[in-house]
Amino acid sequence: MSIVTILWVAVAVAVVLASAIGYVLLRRRRQGLRRRFGPEYERTLNEQDSRGEAEQELRAREKHFATLDITPLAPASRQAYAQQWAKLQERFVDAPGPAVTEADELVITVMAERGYPTEDFEQQLADLSVVHGRTLHHYRQAHEISKRVAPGETSTEDLRQAMVHYRVLFEELLDDGDEHHPQPAEAREKEPALTDDSQQR
Repeated sequence: MSIVTILWVAVAVAVVLASAIGYVLLRRRRQGLRRRFGPEYERTLNEQDSRGEAEQELRAREKHFATLDITPLAPASRQAYAQQWAKLQERFVDAPGPAVTEADELVITVMAERGYPTEDFEQQLADLSVVHGRTLHHYRQAHEISKRVAPGETSTEDLRQAMVHYRVLFEELLDDGDEHHPQPAEAREKEPALTDDSQQR
């Protein structure tokens, strides 16, 4: 075998190895994005023209999130917000519409204290998706219902569902001081968001 042949074989082997390594790294990055963003990965994939663009968008969210100074709530703040939520649940009994509006405002207040930008709703979603991707659909649904409160386009059941959805994200924002969810989202969804009295009315 000539030296030229050996060199060509070596080059071919190097190309194959580089391609294999690139494929493995790409697959690992893709799996990492799937794990981190959960349902948001598929949602973003459906919104973009290609998988590459979707993953580029998600990596951009991670990059932006890394610039934020997200901090846990102080114990006193956590307790105070929990008490405010309890009062909102009581308020829902007699004034469900205003209670939902206040729930939306309370979630935004907690986000702001944690360090999340709150000026733009779409940016809120993008930032939250990095660590709350598995429950972010609750916030979207709650927000959509909340927008229909003023025009009077919501039923009491719609408003109750909004409170349920808000509570999922609200509790995560209160609890995940190290950005890890202490309780599975599925378990939270099964918890009643309102008192028995409020559900009976």
